[in-house]
Amino acid sequence: MTAGTALLLNLGVTAAVIGALMLATFAIGVRLGRHSVVDVAWGLGFVAAALATAAVATATGFGDPVRNWLLCGLTAVWGLRLAIHIGLRGRGKGEDPRYERFLANAPGNPNLYALRVVYLLQGSLVWLISLPVQVAAFTAGPLGWVAFLGALVWLVGMVFETVGDAQLARFKADPANREKIMDRGLWAWTRHPNYFGDACVWWGLFLVAAGSWWVLLTLPAPLVMTYLLTRGSGQRLLDEHMSNRPGWSEYAARTSAFFPLPPRKAVPGT
Repeated sequence: MTAGTALLLNLGVTAAVIGALMLATFAIGVRLGRHSVVDVAWGLGFVAAALATAAVATATGFGDPVRNWLLCGLTAVWGLRLAIHIGLRGRGKGEDPRYERFLANAPGNPNLYALRVVYLLQGSLVWLISLPVQVAAFTAGPLGWVAFLGALVWLVGMVFETVGDAQLARFKADPANREKIMDRGLWAWTRHPNYFGDACVWWGLFLVAAGSWWVLLTLPAPLVMTYLLTRGSGQRLLDEHMSNRPGWSEYAARTSAFFPLPPRKAVPGT
């Protein structure tokens, strides 16, 4: 078996594993009447893809084991933290308003529509975005300075995401802050520290993976993740949702939309 054949085998294995996870999550969502459970499966899908890739690469004997298991570990830490955070955040709550609005005008059976455009679409994105991790597992080459830079970028992303989520959770736990805008801590420097952290994590993983020019062909993966976070279902939709809250316009005027920057001073008369 060649490295290319092993990679193709792995791409099929990860697609099957991710598909099975999404179908199982869909069954749970139908039973609970809450399709927002797919948000938990988002992080778990990357964990499943990374673990399957590490197992196939190890079994076939291709790639650098250190890079392989480093990428698996970094991906698993990120994905498990995200899945646990989202699961705890949604515990005891009903359907997410985003999915309610989305499925309200679904043609035909809403559950089957959700399966096609929510679960299977997210599963496809998980497979696509995890391609750097998958391809790197079957390419030779020891870790170099680019990989260490990538690990540092990944760490910055994890800090922003973890600290930002914790700060927001504490803020929302105080009833006095109901309907108020979170503008403290990291949220004073960027309106979306968690999304910025996500982007850093996947650019970091891409750099760790980039030990071969083959991995450079997976550049669309972190680009797609960044697009989703800034123009897709992330920053853009959340900003629209928050725009009607008191104080939003002032907060948006002084706070960077994505990249962390010092808060801008208010301009007199505005």
